Amino acid sequence: MERLIAGVDEAGRGCLAGPVVAAAVILPVGFSHPWLRDSKTLTSSQRIQVFQALIQNGALIGIGMQGPEAIDRYNILRATLMAMEEAIEALGTSPAQIRIDGRHAPPLTGAETHIRGDQRFPEIAAASIVAKVIRDQLMEHLHADYPMYDWQRNKGYPTPAHRRAIAVYGLSPLHRRSFCRHSF
Repeated sequence: MERLIAGVDEAGRGCLAGPVVAAAVILPVGFSHPWLRDSKTLTSSQRIQVFQALIQNGALIGIGMQGPEAIDRYNILRATLMAMEEAIEALGTSPAQIRIDGRHAPPLTGAETHIRGDQRFPEIAAASIVAKVIRDQLMEHLHADYPMYDWQRNKGYPTPAHRRAIAVYGLSPLHRRSFCRHSF
């Protein structure tokens, strides 16, 4: 029997608005894709194509999410670790090994951290892509309720236009108060 190895990464840590999203991915045996690498090196279209290939080929995917309230209450690191733990639990199986991008991991058996892991391990790269696609799609959906912040374009990141919109319209319920209080 094949040892199950999960890759875990997050998207949205540095945003002013929206949740932090974590993904856990167990790749199908033998899965490869020419664009399976760090999501930050891919276009949106490339990320979506890899995401679809993962689903079509039977990758196990778990998603965890912590919203602005949890981020403001606990801090971004703790909220990220909570989202990662949710993502791993959502896999519906217990991987023998959990490779997590970055320096910090939730307290789980088999968890290990890897700096720049999304550049070194395909399962972490897959998790990076999945988390980014899910979060981007969520922010595009939320744009319909808050078009003045242009989330379909900036995805909640602190662009100059997003900051100007906050200065004009104030904070929405989806903004992270702890990220915005010193910025404006």
